[in-house]
Amino acid sequence: MAGNTFGALFRLTTFGESHGEVVGAVIDGCPAGIPLVEEDIQRELDRRRPGNHGGARTTAGTSRNEADRCEILSGVFEGKTTGTPVALLIRNTSAHSADYDNLKAVFRPGHADYTYAVKYGFRDHRGGGRSSGRETAARVAGGAVAKALLRHALGGAYSATAFTLRAAGIECRTVDFSVIEKNALRAADMEAAARMEEQLARLRAQGDSAGGIIECRVSGVPAGLGEPVFDKLDAELAKAMLSLGAVKGIEFGSGFESADKTGSSLNDAFRVDPADNRKITLTTNNCGGTLGGISTGSEIIFRLAIKPVPSIFQEQQTVRQQSGNPAAYENTALRITGRHDGCICPRIVPVVEAMSHLTLADMYLRSKTSSVPPAPPLW
Repeated sequence: MAGNTFGALFRLTTFGESHGEVVGAVIDGCPAGIPLVEEDIQRELDRRRPGNHGGARTTAGTSRNEADRCEILSGVFEGKTTGTPVALLIRNTSAHSADYDNLKAVFRPGHADYTYAVKYGFRDHRGGGRSSGRETAARVAGGAVAKALLRHALGGAYSATAFTLRAAGIECRTVDFSVIEKNALRAADMEAAARMEEQLARLRAQGDSAGGIIECRVSGVPAGLGEPVFDKLDAELAKAMLSLGAVKGIEFGSGFESADKTGSSLNDAFRVDPADNRKITLTTNNCGGTLGGISTGSEIIFRLAIKPVPSIFQEQQTVRQQSGNPAAYENTALRITGRHDGCICPRIVPVVEAMSHLTLADMYLRSKTSSVPPAPPLW
């Protein structure tokens, strides 16, 4: 199955299915000497787990409760990467495959059941198999390795912070990073988070789900990262984010509002940094941190449209393969049961951060090939 590897120099390959024995990742191209221990990866995986965010139980989450314990199988010795492939393993311990027995011949609306069946002529119906959000656990594990590389290379100023900007029609009015991990929605506004929870509870009672908007802000990235023309930094970030099944759109900086602006109001003016005349700063950041697909040194800002969870507890119209004749179909109705998120926004936050780390780690290494310094004098 092609399409399981991301990156050019810092390459992540994920493997495993929702209800298989394991999910995991292999990272190739990670330089040697990067400090890395299992706790660094486990910290990120724990943030992805459902149920408790900031100590608050959420109506948005699934009841599937995986331990998500990460094992480093190779590529690390005495707390540092060796330069060889880093293999990571996460065992599935809470799969309830029987929940999906009634879906062997049925295509769930909003899921990849139909398209996988058409493409491969065969599919794993247990929780969506490879197309399940369970696969993102491997991305988060790989992202933790990328984060360790970037922190080692760029210092403590580097960070990627994602949060729920909007969910169930309720939007944050303020942005306070200090409260993101203190509420169940991972929103940047505590008052908005409470209102999101109330609306999600109402939708849950109706057997319905909700979508939202995730914003991500990346700081500490130097100017000059990005590979024009086809591998622009924002293009690679877009590819990374749109590879997530729940993401239906992305915008950078002013995004779609740019269409209604004038050039004089949209252009970001260049100025000399008052603290260092060898540096250039931008007075505004409508571009979202990139120009010509290359980082400007300003904060990279993008927003993602997240679709509602398709597994809802209402009757839906669909089709099924006919019994005894799987090449033919018949109309049917479906009412999904089992364990499903009411809103994916809080759980996708650490995944968005992980994909940011992976993209920027790859771009950082690729930037090292852009020029060759002159040889030192022989005398």
